[in-house]
Amino acid sequence: MKIIIAAGTGFLGENLKNYFLEKGNKVYILTRNPKRKNEIYWDAKNPGEWGNILENADVLINLTGKSVDCRYTDINKKEIYTSRIESTKVLQQAIDTCSNKPKVWLNASSATIYVHSEKHLNTEENGIIGDDFSMNICKSWEKEFFKIENNDIRKVALRTSIVLGKNGGAFPKLCQVTKLGLGGKQGKGNQNVSWIHIDDFCRAVEWIIENENISGSINITAPNPLTNEELMKKLRAGFRIPFGMNAPVWQLEIASIFLKTETELLLKSRNVYPELLMKSGFIFSYPDIDSALGDLI
Repeated sequence: MKIIIAAGTGFLGENLKNYFLEKGNKVYILTRNPKRKNEIYWDAKNPGEWGNILENADVLINLTGKSVDCRYTDINKKEIYTSRIESTKVLQQAIDTCSNKPKVWLNASSATIYVHSEKHLNTEENGIIGDDFSMNICKSWEKEFFKIENNDIRKVALRTSIVLGKNGGAFPKLCQVTKLGLGGKQGKGNQNVSWIHIDDFCRAVEWIIENENISGSINITAPNPLTNEELMKKLRAGFRIPFGMNAPVWQLEIASIFLKTETELLLKSRNVYPELLMKSGFIFSYPDIDSALGDLI
């Protein structure tokens, strides 16, 4: 296949690129800082020559968007929003000029689209979508993505949970905190953590590409979320660290200022289930946290 990954130089993009290259596919990366032969410049805002690479592509994967791991200042909020909406909009414009359009377009979204939920398990069908900054970003993102229908292009929004891998994302930070003896529960510890192993993330993306019946919004998460307290306990056991200091909310609020992040990333309860993936027959290599940590640690 000919696969285009927009913003493919980050944690998820690099892993997807390597995964598909190892299977003999041609992978091209759209990036602001091209350094390799298969990387093409784009600014994620304006049409340009980069649009030519979309001709005769089998798959387009768009991962563009400013990281939410920052303080939610007005400037950062605006950039979080515009980076997602503008990139999706300009990709649609480029596709509309193609003679031979990509067959499948996968656009990033987030499991954060669902409300804080400690009891209710959010599937694609019964998930409760709320109204705050983060959820509204996701709603606007998906609305822009699905706004224009192309009959010959299958569109899928990836509502991805926390992706666990050794070479980026949240997992190395969690490991560092645990090894320093700070791996206790954060806040009350009863907030749910929805997660997926990086290998299963890549396999799920491939599964969606290959299964023509899958379209619309889909949860990309392992089928067994667990509480923050349980996750930290299993991390401590994995590293054989006998203790971990708990971090009450007030401490996290202070720490988040110095770390230039938001407590929502730790304290929101993401309780999400991949119903559509499961019904389609996808089999997880790492369905529970024990198998995932057994591989990663």
